[in-house]
Amino acid sequence: MVPILLYHYVSSPPPDANLVRREISVSPQQFEEHLRYFKAHNYTTITLRDLVYHLTIGKPLPPKPLIITFDDGYEDNYQNAFPLLRKYGFVATFFVITDFIDEGRPGYMTWEQIEEMARSGMEIGSHSRNHVPLRDKPLDYLVWQILGSRQTLEAHGIEPRFFSYPFGFYDDEVVKVLQSAHFWGAVTTKPGIVQSSDGLFALKRIRVNGRESLEQLVAKLRAYGLKQ
Repeated sequence: MVPILLYHYVSSPPPDANLVRREISVSPQQFEEHLRYFKAHNYTTITLRDLVYHLTIGKPLPPKPLIITFDDGYEDNYQNAFPLLRKYGFVATFFVITDFIDEGRPGYMTWEQIEEMARSGMEIGSHSRNHVPLRDKPLDYLVWQILGSRQTLEAHGIEPRFFSYPFGFYDDEVVKVLQSAHFWGAVTTKPGIVQSSDGLFALKRIRVNGRESLEQLVAKLRAYGLKQ
């Protein structure tokens, strides 16, 4: 069992934020509380590469492995999450929307920030070019979204091996294109902590809800079978 946590924003939502924004936002204080708990309970963060090596060739994992992921590439990931991860000696995987970064879209990280995180040991993956659902799309469009995002990351010195499906939507054709573009796996929004070698392109994650307490997050992980 390897829990993969799904975060988005690491900042307090604005006063007029809708329910979705409030739910996918954790404050820096909440995030540090999570990290402090995992550190105190002897969890070791690993990368998705580590997980795939374990599932495919049996590379040993630490006794209590944990994977932390972020979707979308918001600027607070660099400003708030990155320093806290380094403070606690943790690594994480950041899935970025490459066209949004290219455009310099407000609220998103820059390539300089992403490259700095990659150099420090953080894992960078693709979340497509412009964050649209990929299920039931033509082949050439999937190639544009998937291979295009990979080529952009490579142009910045990053070799992406993992993909996060926008909105969690995918089908067999999406997986085929990912495999042909030399991705090793992909994460979903399906809940669970049991990962398998025949499900590398359907890795399960636990969504972190900013409206939940630490105790509720821990209880949710235990409900899926995680032992303290």
